[in-house]
Amino acid sequence: MVLRYVDGRVFVTEVLPESQAEADEVVLAGDILDEINGCCLRSASPGQAGAVLQRLKGEPLALRLLRWRWHDGSVFEPLLPYLEALKEKEPQFQLQHSPRHSPRDEGQPRQLQGGRLLYKLRFLGQTSVGTYGGKEVLEGAVPAVLERNLAPREVLFDVREAEVLVQEKASSKLLCRHSYPSISCVGRCTWSPRIFALCVLSSPESPDGSTFHCLVFASSSEQECEEIVGRIAAGFKHTEWFV
Repeated sequence: MVLRYVDGRVFVTEVLPESQAEADEVVLAGDILDEINGCCLRSASPGQAGAVLQRLKGEPLALRLLRWRWHDGSVFEPLLPYLEALKEKEPQFQLQHSPRHSPRDEGQPRQLQGGRLLYKLRFLGQTSVGTYGGKEVLEGAVPAVLERNLAPREVLFDVREAEVLVQEKASSKLLCRHSYPSISCVGRCTWSPRIFALCVLSSPESPDGSTFHCLVFASSSEQECEEIVGRIAAGFKHTEWFV
């Protein structure tokens, strides 16, 4: 995200392509960052939001936003003076009306929850892979899960800035959450391109050392599967914030 300070308010002036903010499809250019993880940004001094983001780098972020867009599609009237001042400082600035979508995003099943678009997937099962969680174990772990022929569970899959959350679709019950440091690898099946798997640290405090589980999911399309794997891989690097 690119931020600009106007009279103590922190405006998002651009959502950078291929950034985590763009992938999350929550923040739009023209929105105001009001709070980050409970840290108030009203009457913010220049650089304050960047310092907060830098301090929280690698951690889950909870953003409180003031939307520029009112429910009828018009500009939220109290923000007009700020937006006019912003336009004077940055004549090229344009309000963003909706998240960017690539052509491959069209028709993919998503569910909106709490301002986030979640993937609707099927959880096929999991298996223990021992004390080694490298990508090599996926080749044997995925077939081991599929051979059990367990009933798939409909889940919502949320790829966040610092973690992955999986919840039951019907009840919204949280099934698991894994920070990127606890995910050792992620990969897509070459012989079934709609299936992907990730290895996660399951018992970091085990007396015999860390052990890993392989979790297997099925998506609705090859393109969606590729996108999810790519987003998780990008999450390993965490988000770089431009302020």
